Amino acid sequence: MKITILGPAHPYRGGIAALNERLARQLVDEGHDVNVVSFTVQYPKFLFPGKTQFSEQKTTFNFPIEREINSVSPFNWLKTGWKIKNSRPNILIVRFWLPFMGMSLGSICRIVKLNRHTKIISIADNIIPHEKRPGDKLLCRYFIGSIDAFITMSESVLKDLEKFRYRKPKILTPHPIYDHYGAVETREKALLNLNLSKEDRYILFFGFIRDYKGLDLLLKAFSNPYFKPNRIKLIVAGEFYADEIKYREIIKELSLEDDVILRTSYISNTEVQHYFNGADIVAQPYKSATQSGVTQIGYHFNKPMLVTNVGGLAETIPHMKVGYVVEPNSDDIAKALIDFFENERLEEFSANILKEKERFSWDKMTSSIMKLASLIRKKK
Repeated sequence: MKITILGPAHPYRGGIAALNERLARQLVDEGHDVNVVSFTVQYPKFLFPGKTQFSEQKTTFNFPIEREINSVSPFNWLKTGWKIKNSRPNILIVRFWLPFMGMSLGSICRIVKLNRHTKIISIADNIIPHEKRPGDKLLCRYFIGSIDAFITMSESVLKDLEKFRYRKPKILTPHPIYDHYGAVETREKALLNLNLSKEDRYILFFGFIRDYKGLDLLLKAFSNPYFKPNRIKLIVAGEFYADEIKYREIIKELSLEDDVILRTSYISNTEVQHYFNGADIVAQPYKSATQSGVTQIGYHFNKPMLVTNVGGLAETIPHMKVGYVVEPNSDDIAKALIDFFENERLEEFSANILKEKERFSWDKMTSSIMKLASLIRKKK
């Protein structure tokens, strides 16, 4: 089957691109003819607070990546739409994560549909964004109207999608495991690579730092007097997409300078394994969320996780089995982390993860895509 994935991919970096690349690889392994149509211009400056959108890492793939889309050029949308329309893929898989993309991607999809052949399926990371802007609903509605069927990766996004009252096929399929960031290695080897002491224990906050991810809550929780005498450190690994000064001031006010390890440049794909293998527990103290790719990296490395009870995070972390689901406040976060270290739950939770992660396989995602494609054919 001929399949095109529409969305960011290398040299763009981040979780959206990583999932597109891994999904393409899975589809190729299953025998499909796959290509990815990515961006020449993805974000204007006001939507991208990071240092760079691009990875410098050289990577090879077993499928072509074509850089075609300019998100701010209507003429380009027409050109890209006609190119995909004329190539006549059986399935077009479109990633949607931000209302800003609704106009460009929705316009491209509307043109592709003119061939009356291609089935258009969106994997929707978000429908209602974490950080809202005027016009979001109009842009989302325009995009949704161009799609034949949807996959969501959390119940909360499925419910958001249903608010738009479009009668289109929808399937909830959990975010698959990110298994392409390297192998499980010993804690000692990982910490050696990170130049960190093996005598300490580590909480990991990983990923782009945005205000909705609740790093301030975690820092306040970490100021609990339990952690310092027990030689527990907090690693913050990821680039600031929010006001860096604000967080550094919190660290200073709470006298955490010696116990918070800031690695706030971009973490390359080859470095990811060291941070997860070296950590004892991964903390995601989010104030709002749908699903998180960080959870699926944690599962790959068999790491216990703490998440907050927002969005779809609790759907993937059985409480007191592979980690903790707590309310998004510093007291509850601190209590859970203290329980983890005080009661030595690392081995117990890690053993449970080996069984739990079986439900996040990539063939479940591709099976959902094929099921929806079949439903679209019957409907038409």
